[in-house]
Amino acid sequence: MYREFYGLLRRPFEMTPDPAFLYLGDAHREGLATLVYGVQARKGFVLLTGEVGTGKTTLLHALLSQLDPDTLSAFIFNPRLEPLDFFRMLFDEFGIEKPCTTKAEYLLTLNRFLIERLEKDEPTLLIVDEAQNLSPEMLEEIRLLSNLETPTSKLIQIMLVGQPELWDMLARPELRQLRQRIVLRHALRPFGPGETRDYVEERLRLAGYTGKGIFKKAALAELHARTGGIPRLINIVCDGALLLGFGREKAVLSAGEIREVADDLGLDEGVAPEPAMDASPGPKRTKRFGLFGSRRAGRA
Repeated sequence: MYREFYGLLRRPFEMTPDPAFLYLGDAHREGLATLVYGVQARKGFVLLTGEVGTGKTTLLHALLSQLDPDTLSAFIFNPRLEPLDFFRMLFDEFGIEKPCTTKAEYLLTLNRFLIERLEKDEPTLLIVDEAQNLSPEMLEEIRLLSNLETPTSKLIQIMLVGQPELWDMLARPELRQLRQRIVLRHALRPFGPGETRDYVEERLRLAGYTGKGIFKKAALAELHARTGGIPRLINIVCDGALLLGFGREKAVLSAGEIREVADDLGLDEGVAPEPAMDASPGPKRTKRFGLFGSRRAGRA
């Protein structure tokens, strides 16, 4: 509705993690470097945590786009599975056709599959999103996957992604074996005031805006104060503010418009509400959209 009014070629603040709108703040840039290194160096377990809406899924998109084309990846964004269902889905997505009925058969078959890939120098990556929702039983199953190794190399790289309580959960005494296997960890933080400004301006530029600026400095300061620098909330407020400005025929938006939208959304200054669940989709997959997806990184 507001694109023509503001001279935009497309909507700049969509909720989907479009790689065309990728913006990496300092914490995101450091996080991406950590993830890429963890996979390329075959470090085994890597942990990524961050509050709801801080851009974990966006970071995973950027990771998959930078990996070697021969890297086979599986992405789980609904970890509430029983162990045998977990293996069935994993085999389907990795293209392993051998039928198995017991966990031992699954592990033996998976081990042979991963060794064949290692011999061809083809990395294999498993990403588990929303990992704070994993049951202790499933966490143990995932830990056991890290036992699949040769004397010199891990056969599968495992990345656990979740909200900050995931790290607290791993601190439990009964999960100390898994915690000790995590060799790399990165915690995403929200944007600072300068990053919030740069993020908004970059997304407007990528959407085709060529004017002198839509949001006043005071508006951007209010935006950061109300969203806490959380990218998802920034998108929601900015989209609402552009729609409000269009309705009032205001080419430049002030702190008042940001305040009005934030008030309607119930965003108190400095206290960003936490959504009940993170419903953002995982990285695109070539085979299907479902619980799992696999692909060769870099070909999406």
